[in-house]
Parts: sequence; C-alpha cells; structure tokens
Amino acid sequence: MSKTIIISNRLPLQLKIRDNGIETTPSIGGLATGMKSVHSDNDSIWIGWSGLTEEEFNLELKNQVTAALQKHDCVGVPLTENDIDGFYYGFSNNTLWPLFHYFMEYTQFEKNTWETYKSVNQKFADVVLQNLEDGDTVWIHDYQLLLLPELIRQKKPDASIGFFLHIPFPSYEVFRTIPCREELLKGMLGADLIGFHTYDYERHFLSSVQRILGYEINFNNIHLDNRIVKVDSFPMGIDYDKFHDAAVSHNQKEKKDKTEIQQEIDKHLKEGSNKAKLILSIDRLDYTKGIANRLRAFEYFLDKHPEFKGKARLVMLAVPSRANVPQYQLLKNEIDQLVGRINGKFAEVSWTPIWYFYRSLPFENLIDLYTSSEVALLTPIRDGMNLVAKEYIASQVDKKGVLILSEMTGASNEMSEALIINPNNFEEIADTLKFALEMPEEEQIKRNSALQKRLKRYNVEKWANDFIEALDGIKHDTKKYTLKKINTKVRNEIAANYNAAKSKILFLDYDGTMVPFEKLPENAKPTQRVFDILDALHNQSNTKVIIITGRDRDTIQEWFGHKDYTLITEHGAWLKESNKDWELMERVDNKWFEAIAPILESFTDSTPGSLVEEKRYSLAWHFRNVDPDLGKKRANSLKTTIQQLIANHNLEILEGDKVLEIKVSGVSKGKSASKMLSEKEYDFIFAIGDDWTDEHMFKELPNTAYTVKVGLKKTVAQYYVEDIDQVYNLLTAFD
Repeated sequence: MSKTIIISNRLPLQLKIRDNGIETTPSIGGLATGMKSVHSDNDSIWIGWSGLTEEEFNLELKNQVTAALQKHDCVGVPLTENDIDGFYYGFSNNTLWPLFHYFMEYTQFEKNTWETYKSVNQKFADVVLQNLEDGDTVWIHDYQLLLLPELIRQKKPDASIGFFLHIPFPSYEVFRTIPCREELLKGMLGADLIGFHTYDYERHFLSSVQRILGYEINFNNIHLDNRIVKVDSFPMGIDYDKFHDAAVSHNQKEKKDKTEIQQEIDKHLKEGSNKAKLILSIDRLDYTKGIANRLRAFEYFLDKHPEFKGKARLVMLAVPSRANVPQYQLLKNEIDQLVGRINGKFAEVSWTPIWYFYRSLPFENLIDLYTSSEVALLTPIRDGMNLVAKEYIASQVDKKGVLILSEMTGASNEMSEALIINPNNFEEIADTLKFALEMPEEEQIKRNSALQKRLKRYNVEKWANDFIEALDGIKHDTKKYTLKKINTKVRNEIAANYNAAKSKILFLDYDGTMVPFEKLPENAKPTQRVFDILDALHNQSNTKVIIITGRDRDTIQEWFGHKDYTLITEHGAWLKESNKDWELMERVDNKWFEAIAPILESFTDSTPGSLVEEKRYSLAWHFRNVDPDLGKKRANSLKTTIQQLIANHNLEILEGDKVLEIKVSGVSKGKSASKMLSEKEYDFIFAIGDDWTDEHMFKELPNTAYTVKVGLKKTVAQYYVEDIDQVYNLLTAFD
C-alpha cells in the first residue's frame, strides 16, 4: 500500500535526554499542526532531524531515539554539530532567510556553508530513498531543503514529489544575486508541484525560473525537457477550532481557575478610573518582524494622540530566537533600549505604556493575551504568512477586537477586512491605531464575522488536503498523457524492428536533439560522441542517416562536410547527398531580404541580447539571450510588423525555440522528408526532433514510421524521450 512521506528540517517532536533515557513531547508549531491530519489519517512517515546531534548520545541512546521516533511514525536524519552549524545556522539562516526576506545587507554567502547545505540535503535524500517505495507520495517542506526534490528525482524519476515553501520567495532582482541561484531553482524543480502561500511568491518564482533557466512557462506550468512542473498558491490556514474552542473555554473559567497571567491582566484592567485598552504584539524576535519599527510607531502614536496616554497599553511578547547569532543579540539590545526609553518618557504612576515579555508562553497564556486584547498590532517588514493574525481572529469569541496587519505579510491577501498598513509608515500606523481603538463594536463584529467564516472554512486541514489533492491530480494527468515514453522495453522493441529491417532511413534533427542549445548558435558544434553515434549508424548496411536541420548550409558543411551522411538544411531548402554537391530542393530566392532585413535589424537594435542570422534563403531572429518577457513581447510585435510584407512576398514565419525564422512559404522538413521517401522504399522509418519545426516532419511521415519527440511536449509524435542522453541511448541500441 502506498504511503505519504512528509519531510521537514525538524520532526514534529521534541526529544530530550533525561536520566540516560529519551523523553518525547509533540511540537505545537504551525507545520506540525498543519500536517497532523495528513500524518495521522494516512499510512505515512515523517522524516527530519530529531533535534539531537550525533555527538549527544552513544549507541544505546541512539537506539532509544530510533525506537521513540518509530512510535510516532517518524524517521530521523543523523546530523552532526558541524552539519547544524553550516546547514542550519549557516546557509539556511545566514543566507537564504535574509535574502528571501529582502534583507540583503544581512545575507552572507560562504562556500563552506553552501557545501554543508548540499551535503545535508544529500543526507536527507539518502534517508528518504531508504524509505521510498513505488507509488508513494513525497511532500517536502521549506527553505532548508530546496535541493532535496531534485536529489530524490535523480534516483526515483517517477516519484510523485511535492514541495512547499513557507517563507516568501523574493523577486527576480533579489534572487539573482545569490551565486548558487541555478542549483537552487533546479533543486526545487525536481518536484511535480511547488506550492507558495501567495500568488506574489509564485509569480516571483516563475519569473526567476524563466529568466535564469530559460524554461518555457504557460500560465503556472513550467515546461522542462522531460516533464511539466506545476506551480500554485495554497495559503496556509490554522487549526481554527483549537483556538476558538480554547477561547470559549477560557471565557467560562471562574477566577480561581484562571492563569496567573490572566489574573494579573484582570487586575491591571480594573486599575484607575478608565480601563486601559490592550494592544497586542506577538512575534519571534527576528529582524523581519519589524519590532523596533513597531515600538517607534507606538511612540509616535502617543506623541501625536496624547489623549490615549493612560488609556492604551502595548503588550509586547518577543519569543526568543537564535539568541547566539550576533544580529539577533543586537536586535534584542535595541528593543530593550527602546522599551526602556519609551516607558521612561511616558510612564505615569498608574500606567506604563509598554508591557514587554521576552520569553516563550504556553498555549493557554497565548489565549489569555488573544482574548484580553482589544487590538492586535502585527507589523512585519516581510512575512511569508503570519499565522498569529489568524489565531487572534479565531480567538475572538464575541467577534470584537481589531486586527492591524502589515501589507507585507502573506496573510494580508486573505484578510482584507483587517486594517492593512505599511509597516514603514509611522503616520499611517498612528492614525490606524486611533481608528482601531475608537472603532464601533458593530463594525468590529461585521469585519470579524467575515474573517472568522473564511478562516474556519479554509483551515489548516483544508490547506493540507488541497495540496495533496493537487499533487495526486498531477500524478493522474501524467498517466493520461497519450505519448509513450521510450523505456527499456520500448527501446528494445524498436531496436529489434530496426535490426530485422532490410532498408532503413533515419531523420535526425540537430539542435536540441543531438546537441543541447547554446546561447550562441555557433557554439553548438558536434562532439566526438555525436560523430561516434552517427558513424556507427551510417556504417551499417542498408541504413541511410539524414541530418535534417534548420541550420544554414555553410555551418553544416563546415561541421559535417567531411562525412558521408545525407544533409538537409534550412528546413528543407538544401540537400547534400554523399559525394555530391549541395542542391536546392525547392525553387527559392532571397530577393525579399532587402525588405525584411532592415526590420529585423531595427528590432535587434532595440532588443538587447537578440541577433539576426542570415542564411542563404531565410532570415532568423534569435531571442534566446533576451529577457523572457521582453523577448515574447518583441517577437509578437515583430510578427505583427512584418505580417503584410510576408504575405506580399509569399513568405511564412516559422516559430522555433526562441527564434522566428522568415522563409519562403512551402519549404518544410516534412516536405523534404517526403521527397526522400519517394526515391526508395524503406521498411524502417525513424524520425526524432525536439521542437515544433519537426512537427511538419512527423505529420508527413507514414503511420508505420517511428516518430520521437525529445521532451514531454505537445506533439503528433508517437513516443518521447526525456533528454539528449536518452536520444543517445536510443540510437546506440540500433546495432
């Protein structure tokens, strides 16, 4: 029976060594809660680091750890102290975390931490592969494991793999600054489905993939050479009932049953003639959360609206985080000083403007704060989602309370009924605080009713199920694909028919089929391996090898003129048989060049990275090295500009891979292939190519021909291979 494998940096358990034994307690984080239903309701295992390094226990304790994890269907990844230093504290949190949150000034790139990051991702892959069986579903989580999808894909190419990023994905202009950008993107693209919290993050990722790797993107589908990767947004929810029910229970408690914190809050709320309204602030102590700015904005609020002195109090909970990192130590010092200065500036005998807690609080105390606060002020400078905002709203049993939320959070896209602010605009924050504290209860109830309805409907369980269903859908869509993949069995069948045939003809495209595309076309010269494969085929009896390409005659003559293969160039305009001169296959001329060439040159001048290739009887405008969005726009504009001209000169536009070629109408690979077949009868016909210029050839060949597409793309071909290496494997089977 197939299972789900959940993979994250940390397991949903906290392990401690006590009295030479292992004590386990469940984690209460957002991911642990979110994946609870997927993990418990299915046949699943969870793979991650236990939280204990290899140096912390001996063999006996190690066996105890394994046994403890097995009870919870968990599998540990063994990591050393050096692994944690380089992988977690190093590359993950000194490089990826600040970069993805737009704090480029904090981003450090060190080769040694990058190497450790790669090695730890490989350690995760090794453990996954030990537990991965055919039919299993893999779901990988977050920025610590960006390389893992591809590492698994390399060993298990047919595995169903999902990846979800829980932090923002930065814009292309930011992401491009990291040296290992290609490796990170390719690592993520090992997944079948890549999920983000918001469409903005999805859009940034697609832009980076297109601009850095050059892959074709249609809507939210990335077309790789051998498969399609789907990218989508899945805004993570919370366990709504857990927080709402806890708040209901909290409100029903008698005084003696309340926590010490709640009793202290009740005491202070009753002091003085006017109750001080509580403004809640809860965050991990992290520079992305904008805590220092929040304090300064609160100070500005009290200066601008002095009528709220003694009537409003900021309750700030900062949860310790990465306390041994210098940046976080400096941040804590800054916040300590700000709190002290603001309290010293405004404090009165019976009123202190800020209550500041630097600690972690248990769940019941969070509920105390959520239910006692009239306003929640959450102003991160950048935040992937911000579940605290959702938890606060879920805890408002009477639907009263106002949420002020930074527009830089993922949650702001869903929670439009909240008061959305720019976290860097102190004027706006001050005025919004005043508006929130004075908001009529009717409006509070109206806003929160809509928010609660949405949060209850799209809770964390719905988020997890939607992702798994989308991943399952991709798996089924792939099965429905009409193309047959050339696996070992199919390859052997084709090879057997080839060997049994008495007369064989092979049509082989060049760029993208025999050699990979290059940024500069002249760099795609044939390698010795290509010559070895072609020579082996050509030297077999009764076998005609034809290189059929859109390349110009002179280049192909330079590269292959010393061989005896049959050469067809410029999509069927020129033919060179063994020991013969070049001859035109069609009646063509180039008198039209003078009308079209100046237009192409004009577009080249205004489109950095593009170039014009002049062949004997066609002109090609290449935009492979152009910004992808700009390239598409200019290509469409070029087509529109020359549409009337090509009609007047009996020309047509041939759209290839990042190239527009203008040529005489009627010249095609399909027409030239048909001419070659008319000269002799063949009982084995084979054609292979990678882009839609080869579709003419596939269509014109008889139904008995073997037609093969390179890459999983829309085609009329019967079969496909994943990449050029698979092309080589197929052709070397013909012996």
